[in-house]
Amino acid sequence: MDNSTAEKGSPGQEQQAAGVGILLQIMMLVLSFVVGHVLRRHKFYYLPEASASLLIGLIVGGLANISDTERSIRAWFNFHEEFFFLFLLPPIIFQSGFSLSPKPFFSNFGAIVTFAIFGTFIASVVTGVLVYLGGLMYLMYKLPFVECLMFGALISATDPVTVLSIFQELGTDMNLYALVFGESVLNDAMAISLYRTMSVVRSNDPSGQNFFMVIVRFLETFVGSMSAGVGVGFTSALLFKYAGLDIDNLQNLECCLFVLFPYFSYMLAEGLGLSGIVSILFTGIVMKHYTFSNLSENSQHFVSDFFHLISSLAETFIFIYMGFDIAMEKHSWSHVGFIFFSILFIAIARAVNVFSCAYLINLVRPAHRQIPSKHQKALCYSGLRGAMAFALALQSVHDLQEGHGQIIFTATTAIVVLTVLLIGGSTGTMLEALQVVGDGHDAHLGEGFEGNNGYVPTSHEEDETTGNKLRMKLKEFHRR
Repeated sequence: MDNSTAEKGSPGQEQQAAGVGILLQIMMLVLSFVVGHVLRRHKFYYLPEASASLLIGLIVGGLANISDTERSIRAWFNFHEEFFFLFLLPPIIFQSGFSLSPKPFFSNFGAIVTFAIFGTFIASVVTGVLVYLGGLMYLMYKLPFVECLMFGALISATDPVTVLSIFQELGTDMNLYALVFGESVLNDAMAISLYRTMSVVRSNDPSGQNFFMVIVRFLETFVGSMSAGVGVGFTSALLFKYAGLDIDNLQNLECCLFVLFPYFSYMLAEGLGLSGIVSILFTGIVMKHYTFSNLSENSQHFVSDFFHLISSLAETFIFIYMGFDIAMEKHSWSHVGFIFFSILFIAIARAVNVFSCAYLINLVRPAHRQIPSKHQKALCYSGLRGAMAFALALQSVHDLQEGHGQIIFTATTAIVVLTVLLIGGSTGTMLEALQVVGDGHDAHLGEGFEGNNGYVPTSHEEDETTGNKLRMKLKEFHRR
């Protein structure tokens, strides 16, 4: 009894440790937002906000190791993947669906679905097969085939938050922005459905012989989750339309109900054994288009600001924690070959995904709606890995035994850091090389789509103007 009490410490000491842990997290969040603002104000695009948050986490974790306070710091900075999935990811995914601009998104919906669903499936399978073959050829640590497919599924979840933020700063073609953003939104839903399907196959049918049941399980997870999300979204729309809540003295109730519906959708799907992430994504899309208009004007402003605030805090905290965890956790760095060849195979799978899907899309589109080659290259370059891949990798540590989950987790964290720092930091140079910016993303998003369900053709004069404006903007921060 005395020993356990000594280990845990008194209730007062535990409360103090918890307070210090929360203080540390708040300090890192404040520092991240301040640094991000300074970088954005000075147009320093080589270090995006997400990269800065990641570096802050790395530095704090590294200092904790050096100062021999790792054990106490780890106790303060207590973090679990349940907290990740239940509190941090839902507002980010909901905000993604809620903030979709309808015209560019739905005008390119066929292409977005092709990239996000068919393309993610291709990328997952190609990555899994290459990792398995690499193991057979003794190039890297050998994993069972189903676990290779699980790794392929989780690492195919893209999170181009840094690329999109620079797209917004410099202004880019509205169709390219819609493709990158739309793919990343639906891609998360697809990746988590694939991962969970492979996880069920591994636990129930290790031989993987019943391919038909794999397809059925995936469709059950994805379509069931989507149906749950859409159902909750339409239920909320009917409630707000006919309940008469849009009057002054009921605004608090109106806002509270609106905020609760997304979490109701998420928990309903999880309770049914489906994907809460998929469900809350489609709840966000439906609530924006059908429920939001039934709110009073003040409530519309509040819920828009609220979800933007919560998703920004969650996104920043995720990148801080990824950096902190990389510095503090014990990783399987001995499997350097697995990390190196995984990066190579992921790049190959991303290229196969983008160029094959673009080829299929261009086959059925008329000449004026073709996806240009430079947009395909920008899409290929925008495949950063981030929060979703990291969260699923955390889950794999528990799902996979014999240290396999730890190897995948280490490889994923290394891939996230490399893509966020290197690709995120070189986005401006990529834009300069491909010349894919326009006069400004926000001003033009949604224009030119009336009567044209696809790409708006760009003239040579516009291309030249675009290139000149980009060079002027980039020279501005090259001089800094």
